[in-house]
Amino acid sequence: MTLRSDSAGPRRPEQPHHAQRQPTRWLRVGIPALLVLVWLVGGSIGGPYFGKVDQVSTNDQSTYLPSSAEATKVQERLADFTGGDTLPAVVVVTGDGQLTESQIADLRTLSADLADVDGVSGDVSPPVISDDGKAAQLFVPLDAKGDIGDIVAGLRTALDADLPSGTTAWITGPAGFTADLVKGFLGIDGLLLGVALIAVFLILVVVYRSPLLPILVLLTSSFALCVALLTVWWLAKAGIVVLNGQVQGILFILVIGAATDYALLYVARFREAVGEGKRRWDATVSAWRGAFEPILASGGTVIAGLLCLLLSDLATNRALGPIASIGIAFSVLAALTFLPALLALIGRAAFWPFIPKRPLAMIPDDLTQPVKGLWPRQARFIARRSRPIWIVCLIVLIAAAAGVLQLKADGVPSSDLVLGHSEARDGQKVLGDHFAAGSGSPVYVLVAEDDVAAVVTAMSDNDGISGVAAASADSVTGQATVKIQDGAPVYSAPGAPGQAAPKPTVSDGDVLLIGTLTDAADSAAAETVVRDLRTTLHDTVGGSALVGGVTATDIDSNDTSIRDRTLIIPIVLAVIFIILMLLLRAVLAPLLLILSVIVSFGAALGVSALVFDHVFQFPGADPAVPLYGFVFLVALGVDYNIFLMSRVREESLVHGTRPGILRGLVATGGVITSAGLVLAATFAALGVIPILFLAQIAFIVAFGVLLDTFVVRSLLVPAAAYDIGRAIWWPSKLWRAGVEVDEGRTRRHEPESTPREPGRSVT
Repeated sequence: MTLRSDSAGPRRPEQPHHAQRQPTRWLRVGIPALLVLVWLVGGSIGGPYFGKVDQVSTNDQSTYLPSSAEATKVQERLADFTGGDTLPAVVVVTGDGQLTESQIADLRTLSADLADVDGVSGDVSPPVISDDGKAAQLFVPLDAKGDIGDIVAGLRTALDADLPSGTTAWITGPAGFTADLVKGFLGIDGLLLGVALIAVFLILVVVYRSPLLPILVLLTSSFALCVALLTVWWLAKAGIVVLNGQVQGILFILVIGAATDYALLYVARFREAVGEGKRRWDATVSAWRGAFEPILASGGTVIAGLLCLLLSDLATNRALGPIASIGIAFSVLAALTFLPALLALIGRAAFWPFIPKRPLAMIPDDLTQPVKGLWPRQARFIARRSRPIWIVCLIVLIAAAAGVLQLKADGVPSSDLVLGHSEARDGQKVLGDHFAAGSGSPVYVLVAEDDVAAVVTAMSDNDGISGVAAASADSVTGQATVKIQDGAPVYSAPGAPGQAAPKPTVSDGDVLLIGTLTDAADSAAAETVVRDLRTTLHDTVGGSALVGGVTATDIDSNDTSIRDRTLIIPIVLAVIFIILMLLLRAVLAPLLLILSVIVSFGAALGVSALVFDHVFQFPGADPAVPLYGFVFLVALGVDYNIFLMSRVREESLVHGTRPGILRGLVATGGVITSAGLVLAATFAALGVIPILFLAQIAFIVAFGVLLDTFVVRSLLVPAAAYDIGRAIWWPSKLWRAGVEVDEGRTRRHEPESTPREPGRSVT
């Protein structure tokens, strides 16, 4: 039996321990103790900030848009016409049948009472009765800078106390949906972290069968999160980054998962050193040297991928880049300082009661010899069947990726963002049964005063708009109905007979027109209306008319998100490819790894699309879902590539390429599997938050990580690399100066110009 392989020659033997310079006992204890103390101080300062996140977070979607978006420009001018920065809430009231005169009178009283609720900014409109007489709606302006969740809760309390007998009320509109989102994110501090930490702890206990080691690993990830949150909080406080519930949840999960992964890589090296009989300090130094480069390279790769999000036009994406990068940076720092310090102080006792007492089992060069253990057996299986293995894996992954064709990632209605019960969604349905479904979430058009007549005509001619009004300080409702007579706008509003006609509010020569949508503001029909209106107004008055509002904000957000993913995904691939070339000092190996993560991501997204459509029956996906899934899966998937291939290269330098691939697989198989399970479990924990976006990211990343762990990194990559052989390191020195292992005898290859028999995997 002949095993062909290559190497740059054997390494020089390390000096024996007694010949190496040893630090004093005080340094061996003092340095780790000092590092632990520094992290304890940082964690104690950052820990209390978990309860302060709501002070610097926002869930207002309009704040995520670029300043160049039409919806943003309109939003910035609204306060000039409404008298303040407000967010409308719509209270819908229905009775058992038609509302009685007594109930309507009580609703007028209720309107005055709601104005006294803390956070209500300005007067509440009198009740507007539906044409069928069975429902009424009240428009309540809320202070947009206040805590919308608390203000809406105060409205609900007032409604429960003063609602007329025999009636039912719902709070909907933009404020109602924002309150539902706030409520959905309430469990992000306690429930999400609790589920993630418990899942990680149980996995680590099963893997390492030690009660102490999982605690040390979780301390590492927890303290990394505390210090990262402290840094992010002050950046958000200073207005440097935008923090919302979505970014916050991803930060928590990413830090817990990544810090645990990096910690497991260090633990694997430390355990290996302990098994070789090295003393506590020697094991620490050996493990740190072995883990430093792959952990630093992995973290740097993830950070580079995340920072590509700075190219996004959406503020929430731009914020996620640096915020998540800060989390990864502290994860790397904790895994290379805090955990080594803890293990340096505790030593082999961390693995109690199963303390490693023998070196890591390796596969013999002679594959006819018997092997023990899962990973040595898998390595031998790959050596014997490398080509069929990678071909079958590739076919399966490509077939799974075909499901991407069913992915609907062009946006979802805001009423579907919250999973489970939603009072705002229920209220929106009731509103649509009795009024124009777009009531409370109108389309705003900012237009020059001279162009009002042309714009009102265009809006009135649109079948998707049931009525047009203008913002007016002279009207008790804040709006004046506008009609066109003899080519000129005529304004009217409810009032006493003989009262002068209201005038529109004019700011910098502009008037704010308000169009009531026939369809729900977050529906596809409303989106079509707004897009058509923008086209019509551009043809009519040029760029002087700007269209904003809830629907316009959704449109601009989705369009910007689609543009972002088209731009950023190729850039992320290019950046990671360059980093892998620098790390592995080759071109072919990084190309293989990049192709593997692309195929893996495609398969994960394809299966997710099928599950979303046919199992969970989700209404669709936000355009940012594929982008986030790609960034996390590719960046984190490359982590495992780096763990594997950095060890493969290390082993190849000593034993040759093909034996190095097998040895690298055996050495990293356990840690990559454990890390994959941990990362999948932490991202799956996002599913406990009842937000559609997070639930979809949770499934895509969790499933993709498992696919990456058990198929791509364990079968596809090592099998393909083994089949390619020494050429995997092209054009590095390792490719040019290899060794050939033949039944235990080593000889150096002749120069590349010398003809030689092509090598086979096993003969």
